[in-house]
Amino acid sequence: MNPHQSFEQQWWGTCANTYGEETKQLTYAHRMGLRIAPDNGHWPVYDLERQSVLDLGGGPVSILLKTKRLTGIVVDPCAYPRWVSERYAAAGILYFQEPAETFATTATFDECWIYNVLQHVVDPAKIIEVARRYACLLRIFEWIDMPPHLGHPHMLTEPQLNEWVGAKGRTEQMNENGCVGRAWYGAFSTR
Repeated sequence: MNPHQSFEQQWWGTCANTYGEETKQLTYAHRMGLRIAPDNGHWPVYDLERQSVLDLGGGPVSILLKTKRLTGIVVDPCAYPRWVSERYAAAGILYFQEPAETFATTATFDECWIYNVLQHVVDPAKIIEVARRYACLLRIFEWIDMPPHLGHPHMLTEPQLNEWVGAKGRTEQMNENGCVGRAWYGAFSTR
């Protein structure tokens, strides 16, 4: 594991208090076009209407844990506490501990989700390539114009992301739900 991923794994620690990151997911999901469908007092819940989703870099608290009626896979390189993979299994979500750059499958997916991931990885362009190979629709939320630092080796830009995805994303300066900075996001067809 490289030093940036080691930093990220240590940052998550025991994964016991993930409230801040899960609160940010409300902003990510909304900007990626997911709609909340409250379910019997549970919130937030996203009804995927039997879609299959590949979550690249979903970490220990993927948005998939807040969904219903889906087939889901999370791919993340970090070694989280064992209970994280058990939680995914209990929710019917497959979990693969490996870099998204090397993920390979014979399956295809209706959607691939990438949110707050590309700054952390070894090769962000390769991640987009993997996503485009396996999914018909990409839902992406990424921070842009942030200088690299430990745990975040890449500064992403709007032109880079537009080029890698092959479409123009939306940009926005934001300050909500703990999300502070300039973001690039959208939902993009790959076919």
